[in-house]
Amino acid sequence: MKQSDFPEDIKPHLIPSPTGDMVYRCLECGGEHGIDVLLYTCPHCRGLLLLEDRAQYLLREYPGTFWRRLFDYRKMLNVPALKGLIAPVIPLEDIIYLGEGHTPQVAANDSLKEEVGAAFYFKNDGQNPSASFKDRGMAAALSYLNFLVRKPGAGKMLAICASTGDTSAAAALYSAYLGERVASAVLLPHGKVTPQQLAQPLGSGARVLEVPGVFDDCMKVVENLADNYQVALLNSKNPWRIRGQESYAYEIAQSFDYDLENIVVAVPIGNAGNITAIMQGFIRLQDLGVIGELPRVLGVQSRHANPVFRYYLEPDKSKRVFKPVTVQPSVAQAAMIGAPVSMPRVIRLVEEYTRRAGNGSVAVIEVTEQEIMDSMLLANRAGHIACTQGGESLAGYRAALKEGLIAKSEVGVLDATAHHLKFIGFQQMYFDNAFPPEFEVTPKPEYQNRPQLLTPKTEDPARKTADLATQIAALLGLTPKEK
Repeated sequence: MKQSDFPEDIKPHLIPSPTGDMVYRCLECGGEHGIDVLLYTCPHCRGLLLLEDRAQYLLREYPGTFWRRLFDYRKMLNVPALKGLIAPVIPLEDIIYLGEGHTPQVAANDSLKEEVGAAFYFKNDGQNPSASFKDRGMAAALSYLNFLVRKPGAGKMLAICASTGDTSAAAALYSAYLGERVASAVLLPHGKVTPQQLAQPLGSGARVLEVPGVFDDCMKVVENLADNYQVALLNSKNPWRIRGQESYAYEIAQSFDYDLENIVVAVPIGNAGNITAIMQGFIRLQDLGVIGELPRVLGVQSRHANPVFRYYLEPDKSKRVFKPVTVQPSVAQAAMIGAPVSMPRVIRLVEEYTRRAGNGSVAVIEVTEQEIMDSMLLANRAGHIACTQGGESLAGYRAALKEGLIAKSEVGVLDATAHHLKFIGFQQMYFDNAFPPEFEVTPKPEYQNRPQLLTPKTEDPARKTADLATQIAALLGLTPKEK
C-alpha cells in the first residue's frame, strides 16, 4: 500500500526518524550506561542489563488507540525495516530484515482441541529465516552491530555465541548478510546438536568450534571471551537480543486485536531469554495503553533441565534460592540448559508481571520427556509442524489444564520455537524405538509410523502396475468403482 493512500492523520507517523534516549540499565545496582559501546553486564557490579528508553514517556502523549491504528497501518507498508519493532535509536537504513517475525498463528483443529481439552494456537516461529525464534532477537542485535560498524573507524567485528543449535544458525545467517564487516564464530557442545542445526552455521560460513560438555560449558567460554577480548556476544545475555524478541508479544497482541483477556502464552524455558522478552513486550504494550489486560504466561521445562521450575517450587519468595542443575539428555535440546543466564531477568520480570496482573499470572510447570515427544507427535498428526520444544509447550499446556493452573475457557498460544525438520532425528528415534535409556521415552504404537515396502508378485511389466495397485487398494481398504 502506498503512503499516499493512508489516512491523513496517520501519514506523518508512518516512517519514523531515529528517536529515543536509550541506555543500558543494570538489574542489580540500577546503574545506567551509554549504548555507544558493547556491554553485556554492568561494569560496576557485573549485574545483567536491560535496554531502557529514557524518552519513552514521550510516547504516552498519544493514546493506546492511536498506537493500535498506527501498528495496523504500518503492517500494510512495503518497507522492510518496519516489518519488526526494533530500538527507536537505530536509523532505518541500518536495520537488517531477512523476513523474520510475523509468523503464522495456527489454530488447533477440532479433534486436537477435543484431545487436549481446550482451544489453542501454535505460533510457528520455525517459519523464520533460519527456522527458529532466535531470528527475532538476532535481527535486533545485528542491526545494532550494523549501526556501530558503519561509524568511521569502527573496523571489523567478530560476533560470537554459544549455542545448542538455533542461536548459532541465526547468528551465522545474520552475520553473513553483513558481509565483510562482521565475522562469525559459534561454540557448540560436541555431539549434542542435530545434524540439521550443525549444517546451518557451516553453510553460512561461520567458524564452528565444538567444546566437550553441554551448552553451559560453551557459555562459560563465550563469557570469558566477551570479558577479555573485543568480540560481540550474541547470546541472550545481550540486551539487544531480548529487545528484538519482544516482537513475539507484539504479534500476539495484534493477532487478537489487542484484547488479551483469557489468553495464555506457553513458552519453553531454556536460557530464559525468550520468556523474559515476551513478558517485557507485554508490559511495554500495557504501559502505552495498547493493551489493557496482560495475558497469562506459562513457562515450561523438562524434568531433565528444570532450574527455573525448581526455583519457583518454593512458595515463599524470601526463601527462594536459585541453584543451577546438571542437565540430563533431553529431546527439547534447545532448552537443555541448567544455568540460564537470564535468570536475574526472570526474577525481576515475574515480580513486576505479578504485581500488575496478580498471583497466578505467571506459572512454571515441569513435564517429562515422554510427554514432550507424545505431544509433538500428537500436534503434528493434526496438521502442525511443531518441533520438540513445541511439543514441550503443548505438554506444559496439557499439564497446566490437568492441574487446574489454567481454565478450559482460556485460549492458549503455544510457542513452536523451531521448524519440525530441525529435530527430525528424535522423531525417527521414536518410530524406531531407538531412544537410549537416559531419555526415558517409550514409543506408543499409535504414534509410530514407518514406510512399507511393496513387492510386486510378477516381473511381467504389463501386469506389475496392476498388481501393485491391487496390493495398495487392499491395504488402504479402497472400494472398487462400479463398471
